[in-house]
Amino acid sequence: MSKLFERLLEVRGLDYSFLHPKYENLTNPSILPDLDRAIARIKQAIDNHEKILIYGDYDVDGVTASTVMADALTLAGIKPENIDIMLPDRFADGYGMSPRLITRAKKQGITLVITVDCGSKNHAIVDELNTLKIDTIVTDHHECGADLPDAIAVINPKRPDFTEEKPDLKNLAGVGVAFKLAQGLAKRGIIPSGQEKWLLDLVLIGTICDNMLLTGENRTLGYYGVKVLEKTRRAGLKELMNKAKVKNLTAESIGFQIGPRLNAAGRLKSAHLSLDLLRATSPTDAATLAEQLENLNAKRKTEQQNAIKEITTRGVSDDPVIIETGTWHEGILGIIAGRLVEDYHRPAFVLSEVENGIFKGSGRSFGDFSLAKALDFTKDVIISGGGHAGAAGVRVDGKNLYAFREKINEYYKSLHLTGQEDYLKNHADLNVSNLSDLSLGFLNELKLLEPFGAGNEEPIFRLLDIDIINVSRMGAEQNHLRLDVRDKKGNNLKLVAFYAPEKWLTLTPEDKIIPLIKLMENDFNGVKSAEARIVDIEIISWYN
Repeated sequence: MSKLFERLLEVRGLDYSFLHPKYENLTNPSILPDLDRAIARIKQAIDNHEKILIYGDYDVDGVTASTVMADALTLAGIKPENIDIMLPDRFADGYGMSPRLITRAKKQGITLVITVDCGSKNHAIVDELNTLKIDTIVTDHHECGADLPDAIAVINPKRPDFTEEKPDLKNLAGVGVAFKLAQGLAKRGIIPSGQEKWLLDLVLIGTICDNMLLTGENRTLGYYGVKVLEKTRRAGLKELMNKAKVKNLTAESIGFQIGPRLNAAGRLKSAHLSLDLLRATSPTDAATLAEQLENLNAKRKTEQQNAIKEITTRGVSDDPVIIETGTWHEGILGIIAGRLVEDYHRPAFVLSEVENGIFKGSGRSFGDFSLAKALDFTKDVIISGGGHAGAAGVRVDGKNLYAFREKINEYYKSLHLTGQEDYLKNHADLNVSNLSDLSLGFLNELKLLEPFGAGNEEPIFRLLDIDIINVSRMGAEQNHLRLDVRDKKGNNLKLVAFYAPEKWLTLTPEDKIIPLIKLMENDFNGVKSAEARIVDIEIISWYN
């Protein structure tokens, strides 16, 4: 182990157990409220050959969780023809259990509904199912109140009555909660021992794409999820990764190549396309579905770029919370809001008129400003709204848009928050002045920390005492940057920045800088080397 890697582990407070977590050390799933009740009800369904409907969500977490639950039930002995999966339509249903579920359950002769990634606040739907003698098991990870739905089981680590000393379970994604139920079935011998591990490829993807903390329980799930994804049996995932040109399975390739393609279906068309892909067994069907997702993702990128350009051209307000309205596709509103947060370092809501006078929007935040609490403060001027601290959805009558803008900014100002931009700044883990330390061998050591993500971010290094040897622009539009730098001992390193800020593109070899970088592997004609991606540049002095 190199000295630099040892220093990195020390700075992060990590040890051998983090680098090599043990599967058997996963938390006993029975610690979760109602999990044993859910297992008993599923066992009853197996014995009585009942028909089960899985109800999920239209994002990556919801689609992966739906697939995990279906696979778990199949492993448990439920015949595939007795398993139905329903995903809400983002545009017709919105988030949560839709009334359309009632009609479908009755038509299909369903006797048990199992939700994934939703259901904790759908009391009315659960009550109606009860009147029809249809039982419900809720598996979810969203915030819930003290008053839970009248379901057979509500498995949610965020239940206020869950007081066990296992805080990291509260960081499970919806797919993580679904897996805990599968793990419970395996521990009871209902699923063949060890077979539940094959579900971890989807647990990894859903957890990363839902931006959950990759520490504690999620660290172990993610660690083994990478191993399973590397040898996944899913024809659809193989085709999708081929279309996306995924070379290395990292959190970055999952979050920026696999995830957006799976999300594109639910954003622009129907999430069932992604569900069908994940469940495809025929390579031909998988290839067709992967091509459709590739095309949808390309369309999503074009619409997103056009929306950002429109907003940038007209400019945004000076309010502490940005509120933008337009006529954009509602499936990309959350992405636009996230981009505004990146560009302007302020929380943002982006809304679009979805029907006469009614606006639907998505918000993104950071730091100490909780969107869920903010929407609760504005409940008298909105139709509906809710979500997480960092991401939320809202519906507003057009007549109340001004009131919504005023109210939410009033709430922000009442918090008297300071230092919020620090949450968005890139902070280096270590200073490095000897570029030979950033070797291919060190890069391989860094892979022991994968998968990276929230709570286990990819390491950033601050390069000190280096000189610029060469500056060049790259790309058809000349908007990418390459810097060749050298330390005082004569060691060189290639740095790159894609879509670089204009001030970086004007750098010269005479300028003095301190780059902040992330190390990455370059594979050119089979020859591997370490190079770096520029995260930020501290400019010490310009050459005049």
